Amino acid sequence: MREVTVIIPNYNGIQYIGDCLDSILAQTMEADIIVVDNASTDGSREAVRGYDGVRLIELEQNFGFCRAVNEGIRVTKTKYLILLNNDTKADPAFVEELYKAIDGRDEVFSVAAKMLQLNAPDKIDSAGDLYCALGWAFSLGKDKKASKYTRESVIFSACGGAAIYRRDLFEQIGYFDELHFSYLEDVDVGYRARIMGYQNRYTPNAIVYHAGSGTTGSRYNPFKVRLASRNSWYVIYKNMPALQIIINLPFFAIGFGLKALFFIFKGYGREYLSGMKRGYLMCVAGRKYPFDKRFVKNYCRIQLELWLNMLRRIAG
Repeated sequence: MREVTVIIPNYNGIQYIGDCLDSILAQTMEADIIVVDNASTDGSREAVRGYDGVRLIELEQNFGFCRAVNEGIRVTKTKYLILLNNDTKADPAFVEELYKAIDGRDEVFSVAAKMLQLNAPDKIDSAGDLYCALGWAFSLGKDKKASKYTRESVIFSACGGAAIYRRDLFEQIGYFDELHFSYLEDVDVGYRARIMGYQNRYTPNAIVYHAGSGTTGSRYNPFKVRLASRNSWYVIYKNMPALQIIINLPFFAIGFGLKALFFIFKGYGREYLSGMKRGYLMCVAGRKYPFDKRFVKNYCRIQLELWLNMLRRIAG
């Protein structure tokens, strides 16, 4: 019986989905493959149907990344799940190396792969996600030389674009929060795992090449800016107890203020501020992760990490 399922959410990914599936079908370790299609209209859904051994789940509309991967998780039976963006090409040992990095390590919830930029493979796209007291989530190593990220390490959360997860822990932690739609949902689920005392790690041995923004079209665009701004508020509200929010308020004011100035300069000021407003409304309507006094030490460890990551981010 296979121990790993690869779940690939797809929305209008005709430019990439073929290369992605070809690379997963050529792995040194076999895995079940599920593509969850968000009502694509560009022919990519039909292209997936042509692959033997690939299960296709067809959704009736574009529900976003979170709903797509949740639909995939619910129908799987394997011990481990790999989430993989459709605009990626995996190294032949990608599945095997992720499996080796998590198997037998019960304290680990997820392991992030080494994501390289498809058009500049000597540069990092992501070596996992970090989160800091400014309310910012950022990709470790983004745009830096890949040769600098050759050691395994503990990270705040795994990037859901190329990572392996323990399936059974989703029943404890909860699935991806579909209110996010997409963006920062991986930080949210990783945060919940950290509260419960689990680790998220990075391995340099599992390599994948990522085009980046294959669905949204660019690194910065109105849709992405609005959603990321909105979800930034929700991650804070959902996962931090009230006292922790109060402690970090001065840092949040600085962080969100700097982000606002950055996006105003980029020409996306209206979208960012609109996202902030929607984020407040989302917090009112959303679900707060319940505080559990058994995990007070974990909250304290997380807070120290948020401060250290803030210094790390400022230092570049």
